[in-house]
Amino acid sequence: MGRAALFQMTSGVDPEVNAAAIVAAIREAKAGGAAMLFTPEMSGLLDRNRERAASHIVREADDRVLAAACDAAAREGLWVHIGSLAVRREEPGDGRYANRAFVIDADGEIRARYDKMHMFDVDLATGESWRESNAYAPGNEVVTVETPLGRLGLAICYDVRFPALFEALGRARCDVIATPAAFTVPTGKAHWHLLQRARAVEASAFVLSAAQVGRHEDGRETYGHSLAIDPWGDILLDMGGERADVGFVDLDPARIGAVRAQLPSLANRREIAK
Repeated sequence: MGRAALFQMTSGVDPEVNAAAIVAAIREAKAGGAAMLFTPEMSGLLDRNRERAASHIVREADDRVLAAACDAAAREGLWVHIGSLAVRREEPGDGRYANRAFVIDADGEIRARYDKMHMFDVDLATGESWRESNAYAPGNEVVTVETPLGRLGLAICYDVRFPALFEALGRARCDVIATPAAFTVPTGKAHWHLLQRARAVEASAFVLSAAQVGRHEDGRETYGHSLAIDPWGDILLDMGGERADVGFVDLDPARIGAVRAQLPSLANRREIAK
């Protein structure tokens, strides 16, 4: 496996500024000896003003943030996981976008795409109300891809609350699962660490969770605490909730085999009759 880099971001409403931050993080990750960089959900644009955001949401072929990340990945010779971007869907539909993750190889080519399955439609006790399904259509495919860190399974933010997806990733024998996020502060304080550790234990895999952090230009506040969790559920990296930064973690492939031998839950799993 090797070294992973996590980019904890405070994305704003200007994709050009966000793209520049990602390119700088790719350079820093390469200089720090990482084999792959992971960025958060909505790396390219975080804007709850849908009218303002609409002018920046384009098909992936026209997305400047994605293009900049691919160019930088090729220039630095580094694999990059873009946690997600808001993109227009190619197929005819109801006008909703996709919340889409991308895995880019060291030649700048896209190796995998994943559309977020579970939409964040909630009313919190703090008064915050979110209706992600009004703007985004859910995906329906489980996605894994071979990377320098092993077999990588893809999820996004709210997906972490739905164990069935992670059961499927566990059956696929993923070595690492990416759970990029833009978690709210109330839900982050209550459940962020708990859920990430549980998913790592269930899949007997490393979980890498690059997160948005701090106060954003659109007025929202995100929890941060980008995490790297090992297959036993131990926290290898916690980047805190204060600032944007690039963090590094070394992943030992022997840890996966040791945990799966000691606690063979994947091998012991049985189908449950419905």
